[in-house]
Amino acid sequence: MTTTEPRRHSSHRLAAGVLTGILALYIALVAFGNITDFGTNQQFVRHVLAMDSTFKDHDLMWRAITSTALQDTAYVLIIAWETVAALVLVWGTYLWAARRDDAFARRVSTYGLLMLLLLFGAGFIAIGGEWFAMWQAKAWNGEDSATRVFLLSGVALIVNQLPGGGEPTT
Repeated sequence: MTTTEPRRHSSHRLAAGVLTGILALYIALVAFGNITDFGTNQQFVRHVLAMDSTFKDHDLMWRAITSTALQDTAYVLIIAWETVAALVLVWGTYLWAARRDDAFARRVSTYGLLMLLLLFGAGFIAIGGEWFAMWQAKAWNGEDSATRVFLLSGVALIVNQLPGGGEPTT
């Protein structure tokens, strides 16, 4: 039976769209802040990569990157990744709100959420936290923040992947 009535949001579509939108807003603000206030987090990245606030264990210090050119390159790549992730998640949020194609909204949102999981999980928690021993630093330790975003992104990804059936949409 066809109807000309507009489709209403199912609770799944609404939850997926809202979670995607929250993370889109968050990473867009992070990217915007890093672009407009470049120096603040630039110092963070430099200290983490230089490992200058760790225990200075000689068995680990060979991992340190002390070249400011390489540190700044890493920071610019992080900002570029954040910006692309924000754009993808904004697009995913729009697609959930447009209510036309849940499968496409799910796919686009999944790409953006996976980008966040890679950045915060692999980049900040694994590489920054373990490889560069960020966990040892008091002042330059972003693991708690990264873990929060990683977990929220994971929850959003799970909600995005849930089957959307079972609820009437008209």
